[in-house]
Amino acid sequence: MLNRQDNELLCRVGPGTAMGEMMRRYWHPVCTSAQLPHPDSPPLRVRLLGEDYVAFRDTQGRVGVMEELCMHRGASLALGRVEEGGLRCLYHGWKFDVSGVVLETPNHADPRYRERMKAPAFPVREEGGLVWAYVGPKELQPAFSRYAFMEAEPAHRTVLRINVGCNYLQLVEGGEDSSHVGVLHTNMARPGWKDDEFEPNPDVVNPAALTTNDLEPQLKIEETAFGFQYVALRRIGREGVKNARVVPFIVPYGRVIPASAFQFTVLEVPDDDTHTSTYIIVHGNAPVAQEKIIELLGLDDPRYYDRTTCAFTATWADAFGQNRERMLENWTGLRGVEVEDAAIALSQGPLYDRSKEHLVPADQAVMRVRRVLLDSVRRVMDGKPPVGVGVDLRGVGACDAELEDGGAWQALMPAHREAAAA
Repeated sequence: MLNRQDNELLCRVGPGTAMGEMMRRYWHPVCTSAQLPHPDSPPLRVRLLGEDYVAFRDTQGRVGVMEELCMHRGASLALGRVEEGGLRCLYHGWKFDVSGVVLETPNHADPRYRERMKAPAFPVREEGGLVWAYVGPKELQPAFSRYAFMEAEPAHRTVLRINVGCNYLQLVEGGEDSSHVGVLHTNMARPGWKDDEFEPNPDVVNPAALTTNDLEPQLKIEETAFGFQYVALRRIGREGVKNARVVPFIVPYGRVIPASAFQFTVLEVPDDDTHTSTYIIVHGNAPVAQEKIIELLGLDDPRYYDRTTCAFTATWADAFGQNRERMLENWTGLRGVEVEDAAIALSQGPLYDRSKEHLVPADQAVMRVRRVLLDSVRRVMDGKPPVGVGVDLRGVGACDAELEDGGAWQALMPAHREAAAA
């Protein structure tokens, strides 16, 4: 369990909070590149860490991220015109470029006035199909961390955003919880469960496809420069060999999940205390069919997902679309990896009180997530840099492999071990 004070410390991410200050030391995705599809496309209102911003793509294709409210009289720039190299406020026509330079002030045309000012704009990078921004202290801006998916050819990568109405930590903990895979995702992880016969799932794209029926994995954890990595060891019915599933936790909210054909990088970015933007990036050495991924996640059903707004739309109003009759053959009565994960996180409420829970050894990675985040917050409170800021993440991934008893599980992902040594 986690006491209420630490629970509040971990979950509150707004301005002036300890976790909010720590989070602001990292680069964050604010939208997908596809949400700003072409030069001079409509601006996008985005929320990050309890504050509102506007993202836009100018006439040259450059992306800017600014505070949402115009510096003149506070009108929303998300209603503005994107034209002729900048973003123009509708109220009085003030116009800004992607770096915050004031280009025009029609109701006070004196150039000496506008040249003295600069709108609140933030450093931006567009990488891997995502728009990233740094909204922390300028003097502490870290190096931009590159992920493995950024090195993939565009055709070998697909990017999705799913907005979920709960605190980020509920989704992070679910993603780092290996023991839930064989239970919550039963129909994908353990086909044949109803007849008590384990049948491996042959779908090489599905990250929930397990190679074993062991529901009580043994966990081992190692600290790394980016947070930690852990291995979930499962019995496979052969003497001297176990299945080893290695998963990293990348501070402050990232993970990588293995499938046979692809890697699934998941970033649970806090919009505010009770809303999260989940970014799922799938990449590998072969083309990725986005429609296949959407179907796998269960997001092809409009009851669950609005592709225009990226909102996860299922609620308690219809029990998240659960079909109780279907549960005769389907463990959850739901369909899709993300649908099952999001429904469970939402079922915990907007912000879960962890002081009432009862943990078991299979929850060790969940406990370590909390510990490393608390350590990172306290480092920042002591004037030190947070964990993993600016670390090169190109070698960070996940794997699912066989491991002989006594073998070094860390050797399955050697780049992680190098990070641990660093």
